[in-house]
Amino acid sequence: MSLASQTLVDRHRLADHTADRRMLLLAGMALVVGTGGALGAWMLIKLIALATNLFWFGRLSAEDAVITDASVGVLVVAIPIIGSVIVGLMARFGSEKIRGHGIPEAIETILFGESRLSLKVAILKPLSSAISIGSGGPFGAEGPIIMTGGAIGSLFAQCCHLSAAERKTLLVAGAAAGMTGIFGTPLAAILLAIEVLLFEWKPRSFVPVVVATMMSYALRPYLVDSGPMFATFIPLPQSPWALPTSGLIGLIVGLEAMVLSTSLYRIEDLFHKLPVHWMWWPAIGAITVGLGGMIDAHVLGAGYASIAALLDGSLSLKVALALLVVKAIVWLVALGSGTSGGVLAPLLILGGAAGFLVGQLLGADAGFWAMIGMAGIMSGAMRAPLTGAIFAAELTGQFDALPHTIIAAGSAYAVSVLLMRRSILTEKIARRGRHILQEYTIDTLELGQADQLMTRAPQTLPGSLTIAEAVAFFVSEARYRSYPVIDAHGRLLGMVSRADALRWQSEGTLAPATLADTVSDAAQPVAYPDTTGGIVADLIIETGIGRIPVVERQTHKVMGIVSRQDLLKARNANRLAEIERERFIGGASKA
Repeated sequence: MSLASQTLVDRHRLADHTADRRMLLLAGMALVVGTGGALGAWMLIKLIALATNLFWFGRLSAEDAVITDASVGVLVVAIPIIGSVIVGLMARFGSEKIRGHGIPEAIETILFGESRLSLKVAILKPLSSAISIGSGGPFGAEGPIIMTGGAIGSLFAQCCHLSAAERKTLLVAGAAAGMTGIFGTPLAAILLAIEVLLFEWKPRSFVPVVVATMMSYALRPYLVDSGPMFATFIPLPQSPWALPTSGLIGLIVGLEAMVLSTSLYRIEDLFHKLPVHWMWWPAIGAITVGLGGMIDAHVLGAGYASIAALLDGSLSLKVALALLVVKAIVWLVALGSGTSGGVLAPLLILGGAAGFLVGQLLGADAGFWAMIGMAGIMSGAMRAPLTGAIFAAELTGQFDALPHTIIAAGSAYAVSVLLMRRSILTEKIARRGRHILQEYTIDTLELGQADQLMTRAPQTLPGSLTIAEAVAFFVSEARYRSYPVIDAHGRLLGMVSRADALRWQSEGTLAPATLADTVSDAAQPVAYPDTTGGIVADLIIETGIGRIPVVERQTHKVMGIVSRQDLLKARNANRLAEIERERFIGGASKA
């Protein structure tokens, strides 16, 4: 057994968390990553503005520009195609990882790629996204900045001597910092990290993510802007039906999220059937984008102005309908074609338009219901209910609307998980042969300690037994592969296995010797009564020894044995707790 394994057991102390001083190291590194994420957000915003000015106004400028102000005639069809051709070429000859909206790629890198992103992705992803969005692609900047900020954190982590889990922490810290830099929503960015990216909730990862996010938030006023991105006063409805109506809108946009996700991947399947290289798919999808732009230019680009108009209730009914229908079509086709862009801003528009139209039917508070729709659709589509609820409140500064956004997010989340096996983010990963379970549960092995899992008073062999007697025992009586060897006081001398008996039998030279003379506990892994089942499992995996003796810490007397079967029983107990149903009051029953 390695010294590191037994040192882990010897130094193991029971505590609520596993944090150590390396958390502080990662928190310090997160200051750098947070700065990089903020700068990345600023750079992406400027690149999008530069591309928008070049494509639609023919000028070299990084000032904010709105596509709806441009007058280009029929070129509204050609410009998205030109941008998409450039993106396709960048993906074909640069990196295929820039395709798509970025979040599934970040998740896949975290879970299956040891959190290592390349410098090429860090450069090409924001550049390709800026070209895509600037040329009229109906996307937002959040997916690209999550990928870009994640790449910044990953690259910085790769320059240091860190584990894959620590690299993951800094990758996610960069992603959250980038999202904060774009939207100014630090709490929602932290929750997105927890609900979508980290796949854990540990101090080791949580604290650095908070540090990076708040660093980005502190720098944002100097780089982008201060205050909420869509700061507006939205009076809360005074009707007693406001909360139930929020829940109803949540159900509606939850169904909308299901339709959007299903349609997206059906469209993607159709592109895969085309007899042309995938490099040309974005250009083909851009034809639909251009035609949609001829119907209503509001469907082009990120659409942040449309989000603002939905929230302040100033959008006309005609434009809201166009956003709900035409924006959905052009976004789904463009995203299904594999071009580069994000999902969050389009989702906000589509959910906001649905809520806005409900408000029109109710005759009042259309902007408020648009905000509720935004919270719900983000929750339903991304399976991030807390993020959706907080994000809508932070975007607008309307924290007094939190009860309404929470019920909408909860309703949409319930619809989504009941009707869809996977979210719009994880479906793409599943299609690549990967399975992701987006549920956090306590590890049952970490709940149990060795003295609760072990088989007590196990059969042992005395150290005085000769090798010949031991060989005879294994030939005729042994039920297990290995047994503890103890001295006259019950203290562990070592373990003897069936493999040892076969070796001794073939050698034949150690027959007169005793087990006490032959075995040694120097290399024998042991557990103590308070050692957790998780550490015992680690010992079994690392050493290949299937039965770990449990000994008293001071006397080294054998108390029991923890086998693979004992560990599996602990897992099965947790499974039974999920499926066995009993009634304890009002009559005995069990199902």
